[in-house]
Amino acid sequence: MPPAAASDSASTILIIGASRGLGHAMAAEFLKQGWNVVGTVRGRGTRTLLHALAEEFAGRVEIETLDICEPDQLAALRDRLSGRLFDMLFVNAGTTNNEKETIGEVTTDEFMRVMITNALSPMRVVERLEQCVKQTGMIGVMSSGQGSIANNETGMREVYRGSKAALNMFMRSFAARTSGTSRALVVMAPGWVRTDMGGPEARLSIAESVPNLVGVLLVKQGTSGLEYLDYLGRTVPW
Repeated sequence: MPPAAASDSASTILIIGASRGLGHAMAAEFLKQGWNVVGTVRGRGTRTLLHALAEEFAGRVEIETLDICEPDQLAALRDRLSGRLFDMLFVNAGTTNNEKETIGEVTTDEFMRVMITNALSPMRVVERLEQCVKQTGMIGVMSSGQGSIANNETGMREVYRGSKAALNMFMRSFAARTSGTSRALVVMAPGWVRTDMGGPEARLSIAESVPNLVGVLLVKQGTSGLEYLDYLGRTVPW
């Protein structure tokens, strides 16, 4: 039996960075939960796993193009989405670097690449697209347990850790500035997952992380204020 077509009454999530890995898996899980999905990919004209989902779930997936590090592309996406309201915005896009490279060794260009991709650009997305999210909706970003300052007892992954800690701080500032709304806000730690970015030695499979992560987001709906949560719904110390 073919999947049901999009329903005007169904909830819709906008996932930034949904072409592969965690973002694609989130799109698939939300579709299974009855949601409609608008997902972004970086390259126009390149077939991705999200395109396959769009074919499987005919009429329930829309694909937009966005490189989050390109402000002009973000402005164009905002214009294309003008007048639409989503139940949830989730920014998944991110990058990593050499985990053994210390802050004293990293080049300025590499430091800027990671920080711009993981901290500045996701927050630009949040700031530019927040008006596309219902006042009763949710805005989430994909952080990491590595972004917890309190839990950093091993070192390693210093630049990546710093970028995620910065993202967490910026989300706290955003939450403080928008405290008058009833939106739910969340920074998510998905666990160490076996993806292209997480690597083959990661502890969790996508199937062990993402369905639980999506379940946490669904439970968090309707609860205003910012939380830092892991894929099992546990609070992560800042």
